[in-house]
Amino acid sequence: MTAQYLAYTTYPIRPGDTVLIHAGAGGVGLLLTQMARMRGARVITTVSTEEKAELSRQNGADEVILYTQTDFADEVKRLTGGQGVHAVYDSVGKTTFEGSLNSLRPLGTMVSFGNASGPVEPFAPALLAQKGSLMFTRPSLGHYTLTRAALLERAGMVFNMVASGQLNVHIQPPYKLADAAQAHRDLESRKTTGKLLLVP
Repeated sequence: MTAQYLAYTTYPIRPGDTVLIHAGAGGVGLLLTQMARMRGARVITTVSTEEKAELSRQNGADEVILYTQTDFADEVKRLTGGQGVHAVYDSVGKTTFEGSLNSLRPLGTMVSFGNASGPVEPFAPALLAQKGSLMFTRPSLGHYTLTRAALLERAGMVFNMVASGQLNVHIQPPYKLADAAQAHRDLESRKTTGKLLLVP
């Protein structure tokens, strides 16, 4: 549902938009990439390895940037002919914040929905004006499912996409509940892709 509200409500992607999705091989990143493509966007993702780049491409990314090898903001500007993207979906936080703002075109939207690298430092709102009258938002799933009707609508859309084959959910081999600490270590060390499950 996170990918659903990001693509359909927070910044409603329009046909012809170009968007940047960080952590393109992660659980939300893979689903958000597919949904962005369904909505007619050109999708640029960032990943850390060639293996993750291939997975991101298999799930619909048009361009994949290995942020471990190149400055992603510079590459985004190159890929967009210097214009920048309409929206950035950033689940990383602290380490990508400035580059994400620099990847946007004037009047672009910065969607900060996670802080895997730590929280974004406080900043002056005037920074958004200086970089092109940008919009900034920090959404949370709870606010997009405040009513049962909203929850059922969003969940229903996601389950229908999965059931119809429009949406592929990539799930890692499950971890035993007793190995939860290892699952966290693997997640933190960027060894995982897609969704992680813990089973008894």
